[in-house]
Amino acid sequence: MYKDWSRRPFSPNQRIIADFIQRNEQRVLYMTEQDMANELGLSIASVSRFWKAVGYKHAKEFKNRLRFRFESTPSVKMQDAIERANDNSLPQTLLDICCHHLEETRRHLKDEILQQAVNALSTARHIYIYSPGPCAGLAELMMYRMARFGLQLKKMAPSGHELLETLMHVDNRDAILIFGFVQLLPESDVILDYAREAGYQVILITDRLVYPKSQEADIVLYAGRGEVWEFHSMVGPTYVIENLILGVGLASRDNSISKLDKLQQLRARYGNKLPRN
Repeated sequence: MYKDWSRRPFSPNQRIIADFIQRNEQRVLYMTEQDMANELGLSIASVSRFWKAVGYKHAKEFKNRLRFRFESTPSVKMQDAIERANDNSLPQTLLDICCHHLEETRRHLKDEILQQAVNALSTARHIYIYSPGPCAGLAELMMYRMARFGLQLKKMAPSGHELLETLMHVDNRDAILIFGFVQLLPESDVILDYAREAGYQVILITDRLVYPKSQEADIVLYAGRGEVWEFHSMVGPTYVIENLILGVGLASRDNSISKLDKLQQLRARYGNKLPRN
């Protein structure tokens, strides 16, 4: 939806409007042109002219497109994926999409921010992971790999009051990693809100450059998954998770290698007595 905006010959005022929209998508749905003009200190005429500059007849048409992005169903996403493959090779189409997501993820994955996340995870007493829906597999991968380094990781309940049973034990010695894809869930909102009182660090992995309340997280890592209406790939988020796993391993290299050597010794000693899953 915004892919070609950076290449458009925007005037200074139009660039202000474009930046505002991308940072405030959900608010824009309920704002009038006068509301936007007042907040940005521009004339209503400047706002009205903007829509044609980005290929829409008027604000209503743009908002309808934006609303469609938020309301896309799984069937719409699958249909989009089928249409994109169409007569082309499915493996090649998928590879092209995955490469795009990885390139986009790497472009926004700043080394210094990644290192901050690695430091937070390496020094935390406990690492709690909030991974709703399809993010559960990413949490399992992270827990399986990082547990080998001797870290204490725990999954949080995906929804409801059970989340509070875990949250009550988290304090300023801990870190919580949140997967925040598409929209802010009530559980994520609670985790971010309670962090101010409990003092734990929050690491947010999101597929949105502008995510609600992201400023309340200590560390934000972007992982490209495609537009809201597209079939969402987990290649980008997996790339981020594997960077965190390797980063934590490197942060305490000697200890990590020692733990893995111990694992290998136990495998050699007891491997023939235990089934391999």
